[in-house]
Amino acid sequence: MRSLFWRVLAAFWLALVLVAGLSILLGRALNNDALIIARHPGMQDLAARWTERYEAQGALAAQFLLDENRRQYRVSVQVLDDAGRHLSSRDPIVRRDRSPPPPDSDNRPNLPRFPWRQLSQEYTSPKTGQSYFFIYRIAHGELQDWRQDSLLWPLSALFIALVVLTLFSLLLTASITRPLNRLRRAVHDLGQTSYQQNSLARLADRHDELGVLARDFNRMGARLQGLIGSQRQLLRDVSHELRSPLARLRIALALAERADAQERAHLWPRLTQECDRLEALIGEILALARLDADPGAAHPIDLSELVARLRNDYALSTPDREIRSELAPGLELSGWPDMLERALDNLLRNALRFSPAGQPVEIHAKRQGEHLLLSVRDHGPGVAEEHLARLDEPFYRAPGQSAAGHGLGLAIARRAAERHNGRLIFANHPDGGFVATLDLPLTTPR
Repeated sequence: MRSLFWRVLAAFWLALVLVAGLSILLGRALNNDALIIARHPGMQDLAARWTERYEAQGALAAQFLLDENRRQYRVSVQVLDDAGRHLSSRDPIVRRDRSPPPPDSDNRPNLPRFPWRQLSQEYTSPKTGQSYFFIYRIAHGELQDWRQDSLLWPLSALFIALVVLTLFSLLLTASITRPLNRLRRAVHDLGQTSYQQNSLARLADRHDELGVLARDFNRMGARLQGLIGSQRQLLRDVSHELRSPLARLRIALALAERADAQERAHLWPRLTQECDRLEALIGEILALARLDADPGAAHPIDLSELVARLRNDYALSTPDREIRSELAPGLELSGWPDMLERALDNLLRNALRFSPAGQPVEIHAKRQGEHLLLSVRDHGPGVAEEHLARLDEPFYRAPGQSAAGHGLGLAIARRAAERHNGRLIFANHPDGGFVATLDLPLTTPR
């Protein structure tokens, strides 16, 4: 992962190294002998011009060139041949300040040891191949004045470095602020319930902290949008489902008000039944809503114990119905036992509702890779293929069903499977009947 932290840190370090390195290089460049000789007008091309005149016109004409150069640029030059013989005058350096140095100048540590700087250059004549050694002596004051007059080049280099650093800083700032602005707009859209899941698709492709944040935000936004959508749909379905028992209660109450004592006693069981149905419906709605809340930490689930407990409960409540179980050994699952028991209970209740009398309901559990497949099969008529995909929608009931129910049991089972990072699968068994399978990962859900 290309960490944003290391990218910003590297950018600051690169800027510091670049500025420090440029400062050191400029300082050395301005103090380099070769650069001074190549750029100072009193020494630039002087060796070539002196050699050409010396070899063409003699020592006197060459000395005249050195004297003229000394008067104009205050640079004293001595020339030696390859044998060490002097070919020019050895006059002392001409100082810009003609006044004698202060008497205590030798005791000042900040002053140079000599009032001039000595530089040397070796030059070979292109015509004769003769080598000459040039010794330049330039006063420190003259050298300082030349440096001040020739700051255009280092300032230009510094300006170029600043431009490069500015562009680099702009790119780095844009690479951080633009994704943050996208996230800000996504947060605003999420607050306005108009969030689009693909709005951060490009940002989620990044391989740094912002990409991780975008992917997490996409998951959060998708879940929030799903929760908002499901809550809205649930409210619509609840309002629709509650109207029927409430209407029946109103009718029964109206009839009870007008009936005599004997007829009223006959209506009370109906009122009680409608109240029980309404209470059961509200209980299932609350159970469905609780599945969206934070269930807390996951716990180990003893699947065999859970199935055995449900079988015992149904053996007491419906002794005429048989529930068979076949569980593979060594199945370990982490999650929320109450939630999984509720889901399996709803699947069993749904299977018992549609399975004909005398036919068992079968529970199978096996491992498939890193997943647990927990299926409940009945021997009923099954469900048409076009209705399988909608069976786990709240309050949805396939056409032609006459069994009692509110259409929330399979929705509760689906929510429980999703809480375990799994899914609920519906299918018709090849040998007849209907199969509902909980496909759950064996790893601990988060």
